[in-house]
Amino acid sequence: MLTSQPLPQLTLKAVVLGLILSMILAGANAYLGLFAGMTVSASIPAAVISMAVLRLFKNSNILENNIVQTAASAGESLAAGVIFTMPALIILGYWNVFDYLWVTMIAGLGGLLGVLFTIPLRRSLIVEEKLAYPEGTATAEVLKAGSAGGQGAKFLAIAGLLGAATKLVETGLRLWSGTAQAATYLGTSTIAYVGMNLSPALVSVGYIVGLNIAVLVFLGGAISWYVAIPIYSTLLLDGNPALAAEFAAGMSATDLAFSIWTSQIRYLGVGAMLVGGIWALVSMRGSLVSGVASGLRADRAASANPYDHTQHDTPMKLVLVGIALFIVPIFVIYESIVANVGVALAMTVIMVIAGFLFSSVAAYMAGLVGSSNNPISGITIATILFTSLLLLWLMGGDASNGPAAAIMVGAVVCCAAAIAGDNLQDLKAGYIVGATPWKQQVMQGVGVVSAVLVMAPILNLLLQAYGIGARSPEHPNALLAPQATLMASVAEGVFGAGLPWGMVAAGAGIGAGIIAVDEYLKTTDAAWRAPVLAVAVGIYLPLELSVAILLGGLVAYAASGRAAGDADSAAKSHGMLFAAGLITGEALIGIFMAIPIVLTGDPNVIAIDGGVPSIVGLLVIGAITALLYRVATKRS
Repeated sequence: MLTSQPLPQLTLKAVVLGLILSMILAGANAYLGLFAGMTVSASIPAAVISMAVLRLFKNSNILENNIVQTAASAGESLAAGVIFTMPALIILGYWNVFDYLWVTMIAGLGGLLGVLFTIPLRRSLIVEEKLAYPEGTATAEVLKAGSAGGQGAKFLAIAGLLGAATKLVETGLRLWSGTAQAATYLGTSTIAYVGMNLSPALVSVGYIVGLNIAVLVFLGGAISWYVAIPIYSTLLLDGNPALAAEFAAGMSATDLAFSIWTSQIRYLGVGAMLVGGIWALVSMRGSLVSGVASGLRADRAASANPYDHTQHDTPMKLVLVGIALFIVPIFVIYESIVANVGVALAMTVIMVIAGFLFSSVAAYMAGLVGSSNNPISGITIATILFTSLLLLWLMGGDASNGPAAAIMVGAVVCCAAAIAGDNLQDLKAGYIVGATPWKQQVMQGVGVVSAVLVMAPILNLLLQAYGIGARSPEHPNALLAPQATLMASVAEGVFGAGLPWGMVAAGAGIGAGIIAVDEYLKTTDAAWRAPVLAVAVGIYLPLELSVAILLGGLVAYAASGRAAGDADSAAKSHGMLFAAGLITGEALIGIFMAIPIVLTGDPNVIAIDGGVPSIVGLLVIGAITALLYRVATKRS
């Protein structure tokens, strides 16, 4: 007997609205990423917008809203993959403009591969391992609250207003700094640093992922900022002429700490992520193989067994055929760059292996810390690093296009990884609300295609209006594109022997040690575990972000002790909704603030620079955190 028919999902109004939002959010996030070095998750904002728009129609439902956010979030994720890599080709001087066909092909094929690579992972990571996927869980709570209304919607709305107001005052009006931080020199040059990002959304992420993961992310930050940076500033600073000159010129302890972290210490995270990614794939090999095998058996079993639409993925045969078809044009693109069939084939093989490996890692990491904090830039650095080394060996002295070729491989992998993390977040939301997986997977692909159609024109508009990369007299307000600048530095560094290899190797050693600890905890059936990628992302992120996530984890732990038992199940749900609302408000206002900035060309268009001390921002975050705890523990 068949299960009950699901509500309509792929309706015309849902598909059209999803396509429009995908394009809009891709453009907004492309600017924000180039300007500020980060993008905002679009799943929750898209769900909120969808509920507001589709309510104007006579019939709409929760699964239609889920389809809309699935497509729309693809635009934001694809924008991240593009702006983290392709501007590096401008910075390297390989391109003068963003060629429409090249950008569309590279980003589109990479994004579609990301969708296909993660289809076999859905059952393993969402159903079997039950990873948190904080933004996916929050999106589902938003969708359910919007569908059911009542008290849950009230908590969602209040939290959304708080998150939006805080983001507007801090980032838009700039009444106070977005980070409360301080650093000082102990002795001659040893740096001591403390800091916290004043973001309600980050606290909410920590609340949703829980204390175990939040502590591990903070542990990674502590390794970088409380161990590695002080050691480097004390013992190794003289060996780096550039950093030593900055110190001699009287640079502040805070600025020097970030210089050391940017140029040296975060490569520890690259090494740890590289080891962690390989280990994650090895650890998941059974689930991956079984997932692919079960997918291949699905068509044969469907006619004989009861059919549950909530477990129906895209047929695995179509997935494998799609991957094979998409690889061919990528090989053609690579061959046109290097003009060598053998080298192009090697690049394609690297892309496929790294794409699947790091798409799996990105999907796994999204389950731990969410898409917004997913370290896809670190993943891409590892890809470009390995690709550059191989190309240097294969191309020898004829490596003039080597850095650009490595960036092209990294661009496909980065787009795939970005979409992979987003895809699993959306599938988690769909799993909670009862959606059909294959319909979401199709809509994710449609969202990729719609977003990629507008990426090159948007990038060219920004390039002509502001400039991208280093500021110059011609472009005094150039968009700095920090990730793309780093990618260009890595690619050039390999061919020019300028990378901190010792840091990468040390990070790999740290990763191996954490894996050993986690395996020991596994044998003792410990309640807490130590997944290496959670620590690796903490090493790679600024400490200020890890502190905010830790605060949210502590609130979740304290609330779970107060709100235990069935009598307080409503309080637990309201706490999750409140956290989701904080993420919603901050993400929405972050996107909407891009509109006047793009229209005026002035990143300070609404700033009033109030000069309010950061302690005020800390008090505001403290009050919001206390309110989150109150909502999560208050009996219904």
